[in-house]
Parts: sequence; structure tokens; C-alpha cells
Amino acid sequence: QVQLVESGGSLVQAGGSLRLSCAASGKIFKINAMGWFRQAPGKQRELVATITSAGSTNYTDSVKGRFTISRDNAQNTVYLQMNTLKPEDTAVYYCNALLVRADWNVAVYWGQGTQVTVSS
Repeated sequence: QVQLVESGGSLVQAGGSLRLSCAASGKIFKINAMGWFRQAPGKQRELVATITSAGSTNYTDSVKGRFTISRDNAQNTVYLQMNTLKPEDTAVYYCNALLVRADWNVAVYWGQGTQVTVSS
């Protein structure tokens, strides 16, 4: 069984910062890419940022220069440092991992989501 557990969501004022964490646990052989997605009320889930096992990163345009994704491969953990937050960043943030399980099957897993609310 593989699980992704997120933490760090909160209510913050515009201009503030938050750091999200997501830890993967279970029978994992290797985690390839990890990422963060978000879903605002009434909108589709969108990609925020991704990071490969080698450390290559990708960001959606709206967060470039404000958000930073990083990962600790030894701890199977991915982080999202969010600075200069805006009200439009308000959403449920989901962690995502493309990994190889201990049974050699490749699978995609999602976390349960963590709420980020930015007040104006």
C-alpha cells in the first residue's frame, strides 16, 4: 500500500508565505516525478509544479518566480514553498507522484489534498 500525505495548508494573508509538504510511504521502489496540482472552487484541477528524480522542475506560468518545488529523495518527500501569495492562489492543493512500486508496477498516486486560503 502506498500513501501520500500532505500538510502545511492554512489561511494566510495576501503577500504571505506557506510551505506545503507531501510524504510518500509504503512499498515503493522508486519515485520518478512528483508534483503539485490545485483545484479552486468551480474550476478544473490544474498543474502547479513538477520535479523529476534528477531535480528538473517545471512551473505553470502564474506561479513562476513565486513558488519553488523541491524534494528530498531519501525521505520520499516533496515540498512547495509558496511566496507572495495572492487570493487567486486559493485552492485545494494535491500532491502527485509517479512511482515504481516494490512489485515493479508503475502507478500514479494522489494525496488527499490540503486547503490553502489567501485572504485579500
